[in-house]
Amino acid sequence: MGADRPIFVLGCPRSGTTLLQLMLHAHRRIAIPPETRFVLTSYEARNTFGDLREESGRRALASSIIRERQTLFYDLGLDAEAIFEEIAAGPPTLGSAIGIVFRAYARRFDKPRWGDKRPGYYQYIPALLRMFPDAQIVHLIRDGRDCVASLKTMPWFSGDIYAAVCYWIEAIDSGRRAARHLPADTYFELRYEDLVADPAARLTELCDFLGEEYDPAMAEPHRIAGSTIPERKSWHADTQKKVTRAPSGTWQERLQPWEIALCDAAMGRRLRALGYEAGGSGRPPLSVLARYARSAVLHRGAARKRRLRDRVQRLSEPGPVESQL
Repeated sequence: MGADRPIFVLGCPRSGTTLLQLMLHAHRRIAIPPETRFVLTSYEARNTFGDLREESGRRALASSIIRERQTLFYDLGLDAEAIFEEIAAGPPTLGSAIGIVFRAYARRFDKPRWGDKRPGYYQYIPALLRMFPDAQIVHLIRDGRDCVASLKTMPWFSGDIYAAVCYWIEAIDSGRRAARHLPADTYFELRYEDLVADPAARLTELCDFLGEEYDPAMAEPHRIAGSTIPERKSWHADTQKKVTRAPSGTWQERLQPWEIALCDAAMGRRLRALGYEAGGSGRPPLSVLARYARSAVLHRGAARKRRLRDRVQRLSEPGPVESQL
């Protein structure tokens, strides 16, 4: 049997992380809920709750997780007041409070192990490991052109193609950085295209990394999608179908020639390093390259500000953040 280490699934948005979440949730020992929003918001607001060694601080934290609708706590199907009191009576750290919620979600399914999925966690790998030093990180990678083509159609994505390209590059670079510095039993990369081509083989490899026995139910995530993914998330409708290669490689029909050329120019080196073939569409217009360059500068600047803000916040933390569960 595997250990009870937390599992965090991440990747560029539209990489297939919801499919992988369902596959893991189908395992008889692992519970991973639909996407939540309280882990990062709680971490970034950690200095506003007061000293968590005081019950008032833990109650303020519990209230922010449970009673703020944008955290999506209501999607977990848990008894809010029971969880509130469990956090209030629990260990005095941020990681402990967050772990209490996910542990309760796992208990709901009579499973010993919990995890969480959010694509944007790639921006916060150090923060996740501060709260959960024994966590295991699973990075799902997909052809960046398919990610960009899909992002363009999402109702919740407010950026343009330049921003979409930047998100994919940042996700890949964050993963490469983690791969260089983290132990082999902490960080695992998996290509979406390989996963859908041979789910059983790739999931067996993933289970080996997690220290779990492969469960054949993992290869049939469509059987639990309807009862697990909130109905309002219509963009995840394909998860209710059997796993196929159909969604792969559709960027050639969904992107315009200049968009393909931009992706090749900006992503080409990384695509090739990951085993993807370049589109061979030629060089994009200078005006397109200039707009991408401006977007990339802004994106990198935002990442630097995020890291700087975290360093400043660490200086005034009232106590440790590491889970004591």
